[in-house]
Amino acid sequence: MASEIRPVFFISDGTGLTAEGLGQALLSQFENITFEKTTLPYVDSVEKAKKAVIEINAAGDQSQTTPIVFDTIVNQEVRDVLANCDGFLVDIFQTFLKPLERELRQSSSYSVGMSHAVAPDGQYSRRIDAVNFALDNDDGARIRYYDQADMILIGVSRSGKTPTSLYLAMQYGLKVANYPLTEDDLDDDALPETLRKYKNKLFGLTIDPERLQAIREMRRPDSRYASLKQCQYEVNEVESLYRRHAIPFLSSTERSVEEISARILQVTGKRKSAR
Repeated sequence: MASEIRPVFFISDGTGLTAEGLGQALLSQFENITFEKTTLPYVDSVEKAKKAVIEINAAGDQSQTTPIVFDTIVNQEVRDVLANCDGFLVDIFQTFLKPLERELRQSSSYSVGMSHAVAPDGQYSRRIDAVNFALDNDDGARIRYYDQADMILIGVSRSGKTPTSLYLAMQYGLKVANYPLTEDDLDDDALPETLRKYKNKLFGLTIDPERLQAIREMRRPDSRYASLKQCQYEVNEVESLYRRHAIPFLSSTERSVEEISARILQVTGKRKSAR
């Protein structure tokens, strides 16, 4: 069955993270459709809304399908303009806030950006500190701060360690370092000396060799590093290492960074300290 292609827009008068998050979760349930996604943040004026409508309508004309539009617009005038587009409009705030207002018997604030507001109890600062930690301790660049880490992700090169580290930092305020396991590490039955005393903080990522080859081929085409044989060797060895040392691990293949992170939190029991 050929995959249908539909244009999708995430529109917000803020960063667009809320529209993206809920919209992506809903769209993930439709596996036979390919979505061409566009995010339009900071649509906070009538003029910007009119430009967004032009872009939505043009996408519909080009694809000969009705665009799907997720929005979290607060301003009524802006929403009225957006309502005139040729897309199928999913007004997230209206869909969920109105029933919630009825249940709570109170009107919501309808404040722009409220869903990502800076929390008063230091949560924002913890996230920023955690992001800086993840960047400073990326790819084994520094190891002397591992004693401060909440978690250390390990795995072969290009298995998803860096994006997962940053997501756990940004969303949950966890200080996550990551360490790449090289061929030299995998030739030894023991854990690298750097990691041994932090074994209780380790979590492993693995990936299907074919997927790893495709990723590496984009980075270093026609290299030994990107060959299927090398990828198969590294994946087999790293999974053996995880099992030998009882290190929890999961595959990043065909999983979003959100799902990978959620599963890691479920397995490790780490608190979502920044939410």
